[in-house]
Amino acid sequence: MRSSTHIATWFGLFALVCAANSNSTAPLSSNIILPENFKPPQVFKNVNLLRNINLEKGYIRERINVVIENTDAHQQDEYYIPFKAEVIGKVGGLEVKDKKNPEKPKFQTEVVEFDPYSPTQFFKVTLPEPLQKSSQATLSISYHLLSSLIPLPATIKQDDKQFLLYAFSALSPSAYLTQNQKTKIKFPTVEISDFTSEPQRQGSTFTYGPYENTPAGAEQEASARYEFTKPVIHATLLERDVEISQWGGNLATEERYWLTNKGASLANHFSRVTWATTQYYNPPTSALRTLHMPLKIGSLNPYFIDDIGNVSTSRFRSNRDEATLELKPRYPVFGGWNYSFRTGWDANLKGFLRILEHGNGHVLRVPFLEGPKMGEGISYEKVELRIILPEGATNIKYQTSVPLVSAEISTHKTFMDTLGRTCLKLSAMNLIDESRDEDLFVTYDYSFSAALRKPITVFLGVATVFVAAWAVGRLN
Repeated sequence: MRSSTHIATWFGLFALVCAANSNSTAPLSSNIILPENFKPPQVFKNVNLLRNINLEKGYIRERINVVIENTDAHQQDEYYIPFKAEVIGKVGGLEVKDKKNPEKPKFQTEVVEFDPYSPTQFFKVTLPEPLQKSSQATLSISYHLLSSLIPLPATIKQDDKQFLLYAFSALSPSAYLTQNQKTKIKFPTVEISDFTSEPQRQGSTFTYGPYENTPAGAEQEASARYEFTKPVIHATLLERDVEISQWGGNLATEERYWLTNKGASLANHFSRVTWATTQYYNPPTSALRTLHMPLKIGSLNPYFIDDIGNVSTSRFRSNRDEATLELKPRYPVFGGWNYSFRTGWDANLKGFLRILEHGNGHVLRVPFLEGPKMGEGISYEKVELRIILPEGATNIKYQTSVPLVSAEISTHKTFMDTLGRTCLKLSAMNLIDESRDEDLFVTYDYSFSAALRKPITVFLGVATVFVAAWAVGRLN
């Protein structure tokens, strides 16, 4: 019964993929050009707004729950979210949902472009149904910010605590009048050494407000400095390859990382003696020591290679309940230090690929992002994912909830290929480790004749060698 349910689910997802308009392979554009003097029309007001900021990881997570009301005489369906110009490039994962019906699809969101020199830029949210006069809706707006936490002081000793500075506005940025609002901040610790604006404090949570009748664009600068003696892990680039071998029944994954620690730099030279001493009692440190990578159950043949060569300081645990790869860099990665490496593993293709009963259709389901899963989190500035399909795959379509900046199809040539394999390349910006839960669905056609291309090529190649050897031997 369970297997039939899974098959039905795969067929439903296949239909969804084939019907989606967003699965074309043309590069995606998210900019809407507006007049340079554009200002969001004052057709809404925020009746009640609660802003939650979470600083428990090395990046910022925000969630805004707001009740909006149409104050115009006509129906409206365009709601604008403002960001400072220097911040909007760090925003990732912006989602808007109906707070009262979270199971409904996400609202359409797009970046608007009107004046590149304006200090404020906007995301435009299109409501699924226009809001009538005096009607209200409850929105849940969530997003994260990368590279927005500043170590203070910028340099520390090897065994010192690390503190981060978070500068923000106690008033939630809004393009509309807000009748009532609060801002809550959750810190990773109760050790908050400096802060401004005198918030209400309860343990590791600060509350600013309530504030009443704040006009559009109003700000109240505030800041907080708190302990974060953990590495601030950031990947400037992740290249991820997923290669399908249908003859071998194998799915091979390789990931190439360019990591940096955005925490405080060392004030003095690194002391290996001090570092070796601290390993006996394992105190908190701002250095990156280990990366934990949960893999799919059944993964096998892992490897870990950096710029020097194979790294033996890794451990792989695999059983019927879990598969975990533990990577230990050659050296502790302190603030300002970089570390690049690649890792990979194999898996049984049956757990990821379904072949449709009718026609030549195939449905592939893989995680868009795997990678480390750490308590302090990890952020990705750019992710490039390549799905390398079998040679002869056609009619490529895809579906994912991860916002993409580009998509293209090319040819990837490997050993014993004739024309080369079909390669789908997807690029995304400003992702975080929570994107591990997002899947990518790829559908393609793969005929029986295309499947026979490689063995026929191999047979003809071997036969040609033998015939040539026989012909040379007969010359005498």
